[in-house]
Amino acid sequence: MQISFLPKINRKETQRRVEEALDTARIYRRIGFVRREIKSTPSYDPRYHGPTNLTSDSVGDNASWNVDAEERIKELTERVERAVNKLPKRQREIIKLRYLNDDVEGNYDYIVCMELEISERTYGREKSRAVYTLAFMLKLEVLDESPDPVSA
Repeated sequence: MQISFLPKINRKETQRRVEEALDTARIYRRIGFVRREIKSTPSYDPRYHGPTNLTSDSVGDNASWNVDAEERIKELTERVERAVNKLPKRQREIIKLRYLNDDVEGNYDYIVCMELEISERTYGREKSRAVYTLAFMLKLEVLDESPDPVSA
C-alpha cells in the first residue's frame, strides 16, 4: 500500500463545479449578463427596522448586486477562456466542443467523440484530464473530507 501525502479530491463535486463554471462562461459569452430587477417601486422615505436604525434600499441593493455579479461572471469567463487555451490541443478541442459550443446538438459526448474521430475510451480519459486540470487552474477542486483509512 502506497502512502500519499496529497489530499484526496472529491471527483464528482469537482467535476460539477468545473462544468458549472464552463456553463456560466458559455452563457455569458452568448447572451451577456441578465440583470436582477426590483419587484416593486420603493418609497423614498427611509423605513427603519428595529433598534439598528438601518434602512432598506432595495434599488441600491439590486444595483450593487448587479454590478458585483456581472464583474464576477466576467472575470470567471476570462479565467475560463485563459485556462482552456492553456490545455493541450486535444483536451482544448474536447472542452470547447463539449462545454463552450453554442450549438445545442454538439453538447453530447458521443457527438464530440465522433466529430474528433477518437475512441470513447480515449475521449473519456482526455476529458477527465482536462476537467481536473481546469479544476486546479481555476481553483475549483473540492477536497474529500472522508477519513483516511491509513491514519484511522
